[in-house]
Amino acid sequence: MYRAGWIHYTNVAPILDDLVLPAGVNAVTGVPTQMNAALLSGEVDIANISAVEFIRNADQLAALPDFSVAVLGSVYSVNLFHSVPWEDLKRVALTAQSATSVALLEVLLRESGLSPSLERAEGTAQELLAAGYDGVLRIGDSALREWYGVVGPLTETTSMTALPHHKGGVTVTDLAQKWFELTGHPFVFAVWAYRQSAPPPAELLQAMRVARRHGIGHLEEVAQRHAQRLGLPERVVQHYLWNFRYHLEAPDRLGLNEFAAKVAPNHPPLVFGPALPGD
Repeated sequence: MYRAGWIHYTNVAPILDDLVLPAGVNAVTGVPTQMNAALLSGEVDIANISAVEFIRNADQLAALPDFSVAVLGSVYSVNLFHSVPWEDLKRVALTAQSATSVALLEVLLRESGLSPSLERAEGTAQELLAAGYDGVLRIGDSALREWYGVVGPLTETTSMTALPHHKGGVTVTDLAQKWFELTGHPFVFAVWAYRQSAPPPAELLQAMRVARRHGIGHLEEVAQRHAQRLGLPERVVQHYLWNFRYHLEAPDRLGLNEFAAKVAPNHPPLVFGPALPGD
């Protein structure tokens, strides 16, 4: 039995919502840190894992050559909520759910010449800011909801790209947008990696491509489903989803390689599996 470990945030809904696993494949779900650990320990054979874990373990892992979770510019769901200006950050709360987002924040702070205290703490942005942190890193669906709670509401006459990033004493800095301003490249948050000793069956890759093609072609329906679950306007979720780059194209690889150089200068060479015919 081939084992898949899926991180089923909204950002991969266009791939995973309608994925029909072929015979001989089963799947479990979890948060990024859980699936990172499961892949490295051999509990699962393939997972959409944090890019930084792929980089740091490139001697053991290979990535599918045409699947990614990447953005060029704003991502909306990897945010630093802060009550002081970026340059005045002294104490920042970090989530334990995402290694890549933490590593990205560390790179961006270092590139800004900053070295605030970084502490593990879980809770909403508002709770942790009220507890005395200058900044709070939030990721995933909860970060998307909390972002909209600060910058919304979105009216019928306003654009997602025209929403404020500061309200009520809280500033929201989108880390992917800050990466783009620094490098001009997309940021790859996750790749679909597998243990080099256990490449995926061709039937699974084809099923993933079929699911992705269907999900991207029916993005409005995907957004409607997840908007209800998230308690967000459909327009917000649809805009969020169509920002993503799911194919690990040349610009995404440039961004991934630049991030690798900044976060792990002596990393092993990144390995990408052979492409199979199809979408």
